[in-house]
Amino acid sequence: MDKRWNILQTDEKKATALQASLKISNTLCKILVQRGIDDFEKAKNYFRPSLTALHDPYLMKDMGKAVERIVTAFEKKEKILVFGDYDVDGTTAVACMYQFICKIYNPENVDFYIPHRYREGYGVSKMGIDFAAENNFSLIISLDCGIKSADLIAYASTLGIDFVICDHHLPDLVLPKAVAILNPKQVDCNYPYKELCGCGVGFKLITALAQRYSIDEEFYYCYLDLTAIAIAADIVPMTGENRILAYHGLIKINENPCPGVKALILLANIQKSLSINNVVFIIAPRVNAAGRMDDAKKAVQLFVEQDPIKAMEFAEMLHSDNSDRKEADSTITEEALAMINNDVLLQKRKTTVVYKEHWHKGVVGIVASRLTENYYRPTVVLTRSGEIAAGSARSVTGFNLYEAIHACREYLLGYGGHFAAAGLSLLPENIEAFSNKFESVVSNSIDEQLLIPEIIIDTEISFEEITASFYNIICQMEPFGPENMRPVFVVKKVIDNGYSKIVKDHHIRFVVTSNTKTFTGIGFNMADKFKLIQEKKPLDIVFTIDENEYNGQTSLQLKVIDLRLSE
Repeated sequence: MDKRWNILQTDEKKATALQASLKISNTLCKILVQRGIDDFEKAKNYFRPSLTALHDPYLMKDMGKAVERIVTAFEKKEKILVFGDYDVDGTTAVACMYQFICKIYNPENVDFYIPHRYREGYGVSKMGIDFAAENNFSLIISLDCGIKSADLIAYASTLGIDFVICDHHLPDLVLPKAVAILNPKQVDCNYPYKELCGCGVGFKLITALAQRYSIDEEFYYCYLDLTAIAIAADIVPMTGENRILAYHGLIKINENPCPGVKALILLANIQKSLSINNVVFIIAPRVNAAGRMDDAKKAVQLFVEQDPIKAMEFAEMLHSDNSDRKEADSTITEEALAMINNDVLLQKRKTTVVYKEHWHKGVVGIVASRLTENYYRPTVVLTRSGEIAAGSARSVTGFNLYEAIHACREYLLGYGGHFAAAGLSLLPENIEAFSNKFESVVSNSIDEQLLIPEIIIDTEISFEEITASFYNIICQMEPFGPENMRPVFVVKKVIDNGYSKIVKDHHIRFVVTSNTKTFTGIGFNMADKFKLIQEKKPLDIVFTIDENEYNGQTSLQLKVIDLRLSE
């Protein structure tokens, strides 16, 4: 699949000024300026993330109310239920909050609740509120959910149950009648950083409670490992407070993680120190698998378990759920691709809508993402759930999927989501009508350019600039994530030395020279581009830089993302 190359532009004056104060390469200064780091002070905070730079939690709207309601619960010996969503952000948030409250309050008066993905669905559930009422809980702290649950929270209050909401999803115009709503995205919340995840908002409430009781930092900084896992998994911007929390959380993950995280790392057989990327691709899927394939409650049990042997038992359950998830997702992806590959009409569309009754509903969202890797366009994957069809949708960068699905609502029973992803349900007999309407809405509104995947390239570079010290500074830009991605470079007019070859059928091993400097590189799943190398003409290559260890020797290599013939 061909891709669009988008080489970012930089304010050259600002880059030159930054270089004068930092004394590092101009190329790196250009990238920093693009990311809003344009003076010495900002650069210092960026390269040396400090926990002392975290904002005062009481700057968040309703923080005082939330703390006082919890203090009242302690004083009146009320029962408190910690409630969270079934994904990584929700389960880590619940584990942190539950453990912290158990430290400062009678654990017999505290419990946690994770709604079942299929029996109850996303967010605050009626079953959860009924459970609270039956067991005499009078305060629910909801994490990573609650902001859109006005009706259910009103129902809870008729049963004498108060809510403190910690959420980061966009609020609707009508807010729930909770005792306190902690969400920096509220229009009238003056909290300086808006991009915290659910666990991050929970961490701020824990910090505020700790300050209220003059509790030492070490008693809540111990949750930084779980907070970092949530930040990585929830794909929130890796900027500001998120980056500080992720940076220090990664150190904890690598030095002394909680027994549950340690068990996951052992099972995944990771010997080296983990990066945020490892957390996203190794830890997060195992945690998410619990909710996808069975019950996410065991993810919380894993995170709160202090006995390493029991923690390993929970980790093995998650590991096994993840193996089931992998099998389901690869089987379904193959079946769905076959449906498109065997139908010329489906191939020509600007959308994908596929449906099979037997597909596992826990993985349809993953399958939708995988399909966009092959057919890059808005995609809906549906399966049968009782009497109805339900599923997930994924967009392409820059296209508002939620609006497109909203325009097809006449055929839907329910839908929800945001710009890039959504969930929907409909009657099976309406699938064809929905599919045609969705195709018509998208093809009439999408910019053709958006159907070609885009590679964002930070800047052009020369091979001479790529040195050990240059790479060392790139490493100090970690942790990487949205809005702070690993830098992507382009070098133009490189020459293949004749030693490049296809390895393991799918990948290319590169040996390329520019001016007089030669680099080796690897291009995963790029074998279809090998014919360009065989033309023996100058090439432009797009890549990131990483290290390669071979026979005890470490050298820099290029991780090639794309290439084309030079103009």
